[in-house]
Amino acid sequence: MALRFTPEDHTRIAGAIAAAERETGGEIYAVFARASDDYRFVAATLALALSLLFGWLAALVAALSGLALPALLVETAQLAGAAILFLLLRSSHLTMLFVPPALARARAARMARAQFLAHNLHRTPERTGVLLFVSEAERYAEVIADEGIAAEVPQAEWDGIVAGLVEAAKGDRLVEGFEAAVHRSGALLAARFPPDPTGRNAIPDRLVEI
Repeated sequence: MALRFTPEDHTRIAGAIAAAERETGGEIYAVFARASDDYRFVAATLALALSLLFGWLAALVAALSGLALPALLVETAQLAGAAILFLLLRSSHLTMLFVPPALARARAARMARAQFLAHNLHRTPERTGVLLFVSEAERYAEVIADEGIAAEVPQAEWDGIVAGLVEAAKGDRLVEGFEAAVHRSGALLAARFPPDPTGRNAIPDRLVEI
């Protein structure tokens, strides 16, 4: 079942971010992606491979049965089959069954870094931006901390936040998962980076869906 966020959910997460940032000069941003790639090339490659396989099997059965299949008929059937299979495989849930896990992780990690840069988390005054990223199709979560805080916080702390996000997503409790991740990230930031005396908020407090 696809995860959904209501306006109330967005308000809850934004409120959690605002509350966490009142205790620190760091910036927290949350992004939820339906998928980090459309994997069209996977669907196209699989459709072509299956159509070639089915065409070869049809030709083999015909040869063993003593039937003569015109080459044009076989090739036309293969093209039509490839097109039909490609359309069927365009369903993201179906396509993901054939995406190698390593490729899915790589695409999701690349999207996370693109979102970190796109939302200017690398341009916070003290380089203390933190991205909480979840990609549904790949079942992937990551926390990216800018260099100002990455050197101050053990990786195990971020790994724990990621594990919490993954578990929350599996249980369809991602709103609570984001809130908990924001709270833990805020505590890590607050312990090392005090609030900005000007009260400046460099990055909007919200969850982005893409």
